[in-house]
Amino acid sequence: MSENIIYCYSGSGHCLDMAKSIAKRLGDTDIVMMRSFPEKTDATEAKRVGFVFPCYGGGLPGHVEEYIKAIKIAPDAYKFAVEQFAGYLGCGLHKIDEIVGLDYWNFISNHSTCIWLMPHGLCFPPTSAEKAKERVDQKAMEVAAAVKAMKKSEKKPPKKALFALESSAFSQMHPMRTKKFRVSDACIGCGTCARICPMGNIVLQDGRPGFGTNCIGCLSCVQYCPKEAINVGRITEKRERFPNPNVSAVDLTKKIIHID
Repeated sequence: MSENIIYCYSGSGHCLDMAKSIAKRLGDTDIVMMRSFPEKTDATEAKRVGFVFPCYGGGLPGHVEEYIKAIKIAPDAYKFAVEQFAGYLGCGLHKIDEIVGLDYWNFISNHSTCIWLMPHGLCFPPTSAEKAKERVDQKAMEVAAAVKAMKKSEKKPPKKALFALESSAFSQMHPMRTKKFRVSDACIGCGTCARICPMGNIVLQDGRPGFGTNCIGCLSCVQYCPKEAINVGRITEKRERFPNPNVSAVDLTKKIIHID
C-alpha cells in the first residue's frame, strides 16, 4: 500500500494532470481513477487520502459521490480535495466533505471542457490556456506543500445548496444528449472513443462508433478523437477541442497510476 492515495475523476485529462503534479511532489502515491467504479476502495493503510475532480453542472461528475461513499479511510488519515472549474465552484467540495470530513480543500479555475455548452475559452478570470496551465501548476505546488505539511483549512467548503439542484438536473441530461452525438466522415474507425469511454457506452459498428445511453458526460470521446470526428449536434463542429497535452487517451483508461 502506498503512503498516499489520490482518487481522481478526469474527462479531458486536466484533473489527472493536476493529480500527477501533486503526486510527484508527495512521492509514493497511487492515483486511483474514478471514471468508473474505483479499482481500489480500501484506503485504510494510507496516511493521506485525496480527491481531485472537476465541477460538472454545479456538482460532482458521473457517479463520483456514490464511489466516494464506498471508499474506506482510516479515522486518523489526512483527507484533502482539490476542484477545477470553469465558471463557478459549485457544491462538489461540500459533498465530499460531508462524506469523508476534509482536513484541507482548495480549488482553481481552468478553461471549460464542456464543449457542447460553451467554448473552452471560457475561464474566470479570463486568461489564455497557457497562462491557465501555469496557474494550475502553481496551484498543484501549493496544494502538495500544504498536504505534505498536513495543513488544516480554517473553514468548511461552502455548501452552495442551489448547485446541488442544478447538478441533479444536469446529470439527468446526459443520456438524452447521446441522441445528439454525430460521427462525421472524418472517422477512421480507430476505436479510441470506445476504449476511452469509462462506461462502455460506445461500440464500434461496421467501423463506426455507436452510442448507448449510459453516458456520464465526460466527453472524452469528443475531446480525444484524433480526427475530431465526434460532435454533439452541430454546435461543437467549429469549437476547438481542449484535451490536456500531458495526458494521453491511454492514461485515462488506466485504473491505477503509481508515482514514486
